[in-house]
Amino acid sequence: MDEQRRVADFVARHGLETPPEYRLLDLTSEVGELAKDAAESTGYGDTPADLEISADELGDALFALLALADSLEIDASEALEDALEKYERRLDGADTPGSPTE
Repeated sequence: MDEQRRVADFVARHGLETPPEYRLLDLTSEVGELAKDAAESTGYGDTPADLEISADELGDALFALLALADSLEIDASEALEDALEKYERRLDGADTPGSPTE
């Protein structure tokens, strides 16, 4: 994934390397900011149609996720492909509880 390589290059260029456990904490924090946007924009769920998520905050979460994947030496493209295949199997009914593909 070109985006993962761009994030890895940015991290290396700016000396931002850190262990995966800190990357995970950063990702959790960034996803929390998305939740905060959602909570505040919808009046804490009273008006769900008013949902607003900042593209900037979504970008921060994506950066954090790709940095985590890189720090774990996981190819984000392959992980995404595996997830899409898993969801496809579920939608096809092949991934039911107790099935060997679970």
